[in-house]
This record gives sequence, C-alpha cells and structure tokens, in this order.
Amino acid sequence: MTRDEIIDLFIQNAAKVAAEPIRVTTAEELNRVLAEALNGSDSVYCPDGTEKEKAVSISPERRSGDYFTAAVCVEEVAAAIAETGSIICTSHGGKVVQAGLLPPHHVAIVSAENVHEKLDDFFVACGDSLPTNVTLETGPSRTADIELTLTIGVHGPERLTIIVF
Repeated sequence: MTRDEIIDLFIQNAAKVAAEPIRVTTAEELNRVLAEALNGSDSVYCPDGTEKEKAVSISPERRSGDYFTAAVCVEEVAAAIAETGSIICTSHGGKVVQAGLLPPHHVAIVSAENVHEKLDDFFVACGDSLPTNVTLETGPSRTADIELTLTIGVHGPERLTIIVF
C-alpha cells in the first residue's frame, strides 16, 4: 500500500470506531481544526514537548498545567495503526501515557509518517528501542455491564479526535 492509502485506511477505520479523524498538511490547518474541536473547552492540557505540540495555538487562559483536571488533552502520539483505526501512546521520551486517557476529550496528533498498516509494522519500526509502556486507544472508551448496557467514557476519554499531520 502507498502512504496515502495507509492513511486513508486509518481514517476510515478510526471513523468506524467513533473517533473523529481528520488529515491536515499545514500548521494553519492544524490550528483551524483544533479551534473547532476545542470550541467551548476552557481547560486544555498540551505538554509542548514535540514540534507538533509546539505548533498548537491555545490561549494561555485556556491552558491547564496538568492533565488531571483538564477537560481536553492535546498531544502528539507515537503512531497509529490503519488496520484497526487505533492510536498508540507510549512512554518514550518521558511522555505521560495517561495524559490522554484521563480528560474527557483526547485530541491526538499523529505524524503521517507514523501511520502504520499493521501493529507488527509499528514494532518493526521501533527496532531495538521498544518503549517501556504502550497503550492502544481505539475510539472513545466503551464498557458494558452484565446487561449489555453500553457506557461511553468510563475508563478513558468519551471523545477522541485524531489529527493526522
């Protein structure tokens, strides 16, 4: 598959699991999409640890210093898997894996070159430097009780926006 075909497959499969995937090619597009996704959110955590996170434009009065109390976490994630529409969060480089899992809305930015066709491809790309912690997130958090009553957002974010950039 070509890179564009892999990204298209990822976007299709992420949408099937109730994520909100979108592809952008510029920092201006990234911030336009973020402005729409963050509309009404007054507490946004963004670690500013990567170049893509530093390109995010969020006013200082909306920024939260911690992810525990934030309504939204905006962060760059390690990778995405086209086959399942999943994103991969890792502890590589000191990233906090739970930062995207605690707030009700997770906005994940994934580099286009880090969208892999299959999970095995991600591990091959890691080579000998596997991260200590790996979390796969496939759509918003879902759980069902014994009576099969579906509940969204109990064990993770109730909304997942994924921006391929």
